[in-house]
Amino acid sequence: MSRIDESIEFIAVRIAVLTVSDSRDASQDRSGDVLVDRLTGAGHTLAARHIMPDERKLIADQLRAWSEDPEIDVILTTGGTGLTGRDVTVEAHRDVYEKEIDAFGTVFTMVSMQKIGTSAVQSRATGGVANGTYLFALPGSPGACKDAWDEILLKQLDYRHRPCNFVEIMPRLDEHKRRK
Repeated sequence: MSRIDESIEFIAVRIAVLTVSDSRDASQDRSGDVLVDRLTGAGHTLAARHIMPDERKLIADQLRAWSEDPEIDVILTTGGTGLTGRDVTVEAHRDVYEKEIDAFGTVFTMVSMQKIGTSAVQSRATGGVANGTYLFALPGSPGACKDAWDEILLKQLDYRHRPCNFVEIMPRLDEHKRRK
């Protein structure tokens, strides 16, 4: 069973938050606010925050830039994971991923099913790795961001979480680039 091992020291990670929206500005970014409040409340560092329109190339370019920044360990995006024509965040993420974390979307769907029932099928939440950085695409609703953070990311981004967590393998995410 999963648990937090209090005998191990917490390690803060540096997290960037990107809100994808054609209509929101900073004063209306409730989902971004939820993520910032939760990640800082957990003891992590907000490394960057930005809002940009639903434009696949712009999103992918920002994800690439942040994933190459040694001061950013994790990127959380919110918005653009639905089924409409303007929802291109998932495609932008997949343009950048070196590896997809397939189970992230599955576990997110399981969590969502408990909250919103079969409406969970409309989400395309995803996770992956690029340049030694974790990237997670979350839906644009504050409730979905709370669910993703509280039920998955809070635990997986805590080095003390057992039996395993994302933080403990961070140093090895880009080991393939260091091989001779």
